[in-house]
Amino acid sequence: MVFSSPAFLFVFLPGAALLSRLAPGIRGKNLVLTLLSLLFYGLGEPVYILLLLFSVALNYGAGLALGGEKAPRRWVLALAVAANLGLLSVFKYADFAVATANRVLGTELPLPGIALPIGISFFTFQGLSYVIDVYRDRTLVSKSFGKLALYISFFPQLIAGPIVKYHDISLQIDSRATSPRLTADGIRRFILGLAKKLLLSNTVGQMADLVFTAAPAQLDIRSAWLGALCYMLQIYFDFSGYSDMAIGLGRMFGFQFQENFQHPYASASIQEFWRRWHISLSSWFRDYLYIPLGGNRKGKLRTYGNKCLVFFCTGLWHGASWNFVLWGLWHGAFIIGEDLIPMGERLRKTLGRAVTLLAVLLGFVLFRADTLAGAGLMYTRMFTGLTFTLSGESLLRALLTPLNLWALGISCLCAMPILPRIKAWASGDSARALALRGASYLGAAALYVLCVINLAGSQFNPFIYFRF
Repeated sequence: MVFSSPAFLFVFLPGAALLSRLAPGIRGKNLVLTLLSLLFYGLGEPVYILLLLFSVALNYGAGLALGGEKAPRRWVLALAVAANLGLLSVFKYADFAVATANRVLGTELPLPGIALPIGISFFTFQGLSYVIDVYRDRTLVSKSFGKLALYISFFPQLIAGPIVKYHDISLQIDSRATSPRLTADGIRRFILGLAKKLLLSNTVGQMADLVFTAAPAQLDIRSAWLGALCYMLQIYFDFSGYSDMAIGLGRMFGFQFQENFQHPYASASIQEFWRRWHISLSSWFRDYLYIPLGGNRKGKLRTYGNKCLVFFCTGLWHGASWNFVLWGLWHGAFIIGEDLIPMGERLRKTLGRAVTLLAVLLGFVLFRADTLAGAGLMYTRMFTGLTFTLSGESLLRALLTPLNLWALGISCLCAMPILPRIKAWASGDSARALALRGASYLGAAALYVLCVINLAGSQFNPFIYFRF
């Protein structure tokens, strides 16, 4: 079940909100939210709910051992990390490993064909966050299985993040408050994310799909660049929209999740891009991999090696494919390049944004293409596709409909940091600020109506990160 589905919007969410409000006390609310979260996951993955519970039990037991005084703490941590990564590797990377071995060794080993559980990359990383946090600070250990189960399985962030670190949310599980203002803010934030997903991402996503699934003879320099741009916008509004919905849902139930996107396409460097894009993942790798490896404290060569490893893992985390690995290394290479060839402040402001946008756009071609050969074809057409055919003209006409052009223009505009300025104007208690806040709720209501109309009339509702 995804947040943009009628079943969630009209059945699950109202029921969850009502039951949570009726539950007595914080323990009662936590129990209700845990059971609802397990139901939410079970509706999508009835078999793998046992895997989710096993993950919770594994990390709960490891946390208790790490919180003790006599346990061999390093060995417990090592075993817990190995068990978590082992689960992730078996379910996510078994086919990839066997297929790679077959290509390299010339063997014909059968693929395991293990289905990928929804959200395994997210709840595994949250389990790892917990055991590592407890290793670093014994006082964080949870002696309540239910509390840890809620942390790992909480449905707003269960299947697609943001990745919530245990030390950021542990106190909120024990003590949190809800109010009409917070609930209203949460609903407004949820609707904003829903509109990003349904009205923008889905529209430009259909354009991207037309290009990336087109016959080679249909592609030329115009459609190839347009398709790459559309996918760059699709993945941003798809994932940031989902993050907005998760953050909004958290607020409805009294939780404050950290921001996951901060207008990354306004970045003036790839390093800045990763401070703004999928912040929960990049900060996770920084805190639990890059810094423990030594970060930038052990010389330039070691620093570059650490960055390459982090971005190799970042790419691999996104999917079991060499396309994703190369996408991660592409970003790592640019970050190292920015360190080796620094720009002056003036040049960075004028040229940095254009270079960053181009690097991100070209990288997302690798991310979207099904194969390396497919990515190679797109790159070829983007830079040498100067042969124009009737089939290519037909594809271009299908792409450039009035609705698509409107959606493309609005998407480009909304990808820029406009909302923070509006929020700044709406802060405070002046008449203008109050009017803007009131208008924002009316605007959210109008967007919700448009989203419902869109849901009623469209069958195209994918979610890119759903299986990560």
